[in-house]
This record gives sequence, structure tokens and C-alpha cells, in this order.
Amino acid sequence: MTVPMERARRAAGAPDDPVFPTLKARVIARTGHNYYEDKDDLLYDRLRKRMRVRGLSDCAAYLNLLEGAAGREEWAALEAEITIGETFFFRYAEQFTALRGTILPELIEARRETRRLRIWSAGCSTGAEPYSIAILIHELLGEALADWTVTILGTDLSAAALATAREAEFGPWALRTLDTEERARWFRRTPARPGLPHGGYALRPAFRRMVRFERQNLLSLIDGSDRAPASFDLILCRNVLIYFSADHVNRIVRALGERLNPQGWLLIGHAEPNPTFSQWLQPVALPGTVAYRPSDTPTIEPPPVLIPAIPDAAPIPLAPPAEPISDEPLGQWLAAMPAAPPEPVPFPAAPATDHPLSPGDLLAEIRVLADAGETARAWRRLHEEIDGYATDPALRYYEGLLALDLGREREGERALRGALFLDRGFIMAHFQLGLLLSRGGRRGEAARALDNALRLAQGLPPETILPEGDGVSAARLAESARRVLAGITVSDA
Repeated sequence: MTVPMERARRAAGAPDDPVFPTLKARVIARTGHNYYEDKDDLLYDRLRKRMRVRGLSDCAAYLNLLEGAAGREEWAALEAEITIGETFFFRYAEQFTALRGTILPELIEARRETRRLRIWSAGCSTGAEPYSIAILIHELLGEALADWTVTILGTDLSAAALATAREAEFGPWALRTLDTEERARWFRRTPARPGLPHGGYALRPAFRRMVRFERQNLLSLIDGSDRAPASFDLILCRNVLIYFSADHVNRIVRALGERLNPQGWLLIGHAEPNPTFSQWLQPVALPGTVAYRPSDTPTIEPPPVLIPAIPDAAPIPLAPPAEPISDEPLGQWLAAMPAAPPEPVPFPAAPATDHPLSPGDLLAEIRVLADAGETARAWRRLHEEIDGYATDPALRYYEGLLALDLGREREGERALRGALFLDRGFIMAHFQLGLLLSRGGRRGEAARALDNALRLAQGLPPETILPEGDGVSAARLAESARRVLAGITVSDA
């Protein structure tokens, strides 16, 4: 465990390298990432990582490298390092509900004569967003897709992220909101390889070939270097604008609006709407989100409902009724589990009282690492601190998700059960435990966990966004639980 003094040193105080302010200003000027204006420690940590790779000891030497003959290559590596690429499939469930139910059906109806769609995912990171759009369009159009020309472009500043996107292979962390049936339908399992030591999930070719990727800095939209402006029916620029200054944000959004086709749509992140945008765009309130359209877009009747090519599973009767959530002590739960080859993680430990990080701050740090693809580093970081937060169910839950991403399924099960011991109403922990047990062939235990998730979700208003569900609603979770339960029932029949 990290000693308190080390934690305090890491958590506070700007770097004292005298050239750091100059280097910071240079980085922000080139990338437009004003996000780092008040985050010296975070930026310096990422700069220091690149300095170690290059064998340099201070900011002056690193600045000389950036301005020298090898600068272009190093800038690309640094830009990849400082861009926090949070990415997973169907992120922001409310926006994907709007895409499925309103935006894409309306675009499909409007473009039915030309049968052409052009979509741009700006700041696509490792590709989960444009690939999610490809999956959705594939299911909405079904067999009619063969008669359409659908272009989906993903752009990002990070060359490394784009290389990962083109490979279209992901770890469990990027698929954490998908149930077993969805994973099997859209992906195929792949063997272990460097970077994915426990195997991964390769996107099926039918979706992969719908997307192409290019490198782009969004500042090119406003500095005159974007030489080939194009028009799009749908632009997604979600959780990217946080990096830029207010002036840059306004100019980028205006430029994006200018690249929308008539009756097109723009989606930005939940935290990024701004009343100023209504000077150039027409805001449209949709359930759970706000979208934007060209100012002259007429109000039209809602489009016809499109049924996905593969319909959702119908609700199934749950008989016998779900067993109540166990009141057993955690020790009895864990004692009943098979012995694990690796040394078990001690749980629970006495809470520490000397740590300066709140559980929320630690969780945010862990997620930044995991969302950037550094799940092993996130795992190590969590285990440096976990003993001090032994009674926090959310951290135990993410301990379980990270363990599963690393192929440590026994430890993942242990952590998920620990989260449920601390919070018996933790719906996402019940659901993830059910998926894990189902994959392991433990159908009876899986059904109990999934029944608990379903029962708890059905007790909430359908639109309720579940804690630690990454935007998943109670209704969608219930639907997914039913689908997995149906598969278990069929297997047992």
C-alpha cells in the first residue's frame, strides 16, 4: 500500500521544473488542449512518462527534442499520451437511445431516395463510437443495408488510438455495458496476444468495414488547415470539447454546424451544451439529451418506427421466483468458492483514515487509466489504495471489472461478491456477476444473480440511469438480463 506521505506528495503541488511553464504553454498552443491549464500535476505526469521513454531528465531537454529533427514523431506520441481516450461501446446510453429511436430513423427516411448516409465521429479515440454507430445502422436497415451507401468516418488526434481502432479488437473493459448475447452477435473471441494477454473481442467484418479512420486535429477546422471540408448527415463530437478554451469551443461547434447537410444532426457531450450554440444551430430536446440541427431545419412529423433486424428478446416468466439476496456473511460466500491459484487479495481490511483522496477521486483516477487502455496500470493503482477503502462498493465493483479485463476471473468474482456484500442493491454488480457465472457454465448461480438484477431494475422507473452503469437505464438493463436468462433457460431445456 502507498504510504500517506507518498500519496500526499503525488496529490499536491505543481512540478518545480523551471522550464515546465514554457513547455506547458507550447503543448497547449499546439494541441488546443486548454483542459490542462489548471492541471499541472496531470500534465507533468504524462510529460514525465514520455521523458522516461526518451531517456531525458528535464523539461528543457524534452522541449529541445520536440523542436528538433525528431519533433514530428515525438509530438505524435505526446499527443496520444495527453489525450484521455475514454471509450466503450454504446457510451452515453441516453444518446444512443435518441440515435436508435429518433435521429437515425429520421435520417434514413429523409435519405431514402438517395440511399446515402455520411457520418463523422470526431475524436473517436480507439473506435468504439463509430463502430457502435455501424452496429446500430446495420441493425436498423437489416438486409436493406446492401442497397445503401453508408460512410462512417472516425478521426482523432492520436495516431496510436487510430492504429488500435483499425485493428478493431477490444478487451472486456470496452464491452462492459454489453451482455453475453450482444458480445457473441457483434464480436468473436480472439486468442491471447501482446497487449491482450488473456484474449479479446474482434469486431465482426460486417461492422468493421463500414468505418474508415483518419488523423485530424479539430483545430484544423478553424485555423484554415482543413483543406477538404465535407458535409455530413450526422456528426458526433462527444467529450472532446472539454479540452479546448471557450473561444475555441464556439468556433469548432460553428465549423461543425457548417459541415452539416440540410436536416443533419450534431451530438456533443452531456457536459458540453452551451446557449451560445443556438446562434448557429437549432437545439432539439430529446429524452435525456440535447441534439443540434441547422438553424433552417423545418419541424417535421416523427419518422416511422424502424424495427431492428434482430428483435429484442421477449420477456420471459421467471420460475421459480428469484431467491432473495443472500444474508450470508461474506466469509461464508468466499469460503464456498474454489481455491484460486493466485494469492487472494485480502478483504476486507480495516479502513485507513490517513488517505487524502476521496473514493470518488480515486475512482476517477482509475477510470482515466482504464479508459486509456491501461487496465493493468489501473489495477496496480487500485491495489495500492484499496485497503483504505475496503467498505466502498463502487471501488470493489471496478476492482472486479478490471480483474475480468485482465483475465483474473476468480479475483473478479471475489470483488463483485464483495461489492454486493457491501451493497445488496447494487444492480450492476448483480448483472456483471451473472454474466461472469454464465460464461463459466455455472447456470444456477448465474440465474440467481441475473434474477436479482432484473428484480431490482424492474423496481425502478424505466428511465432511471443506474449507478456505475455508464449511462445504462433500468429498462435496458432489465432487457439485457432477460435476454441472458432466456439463453440460460434454452441451454437447460
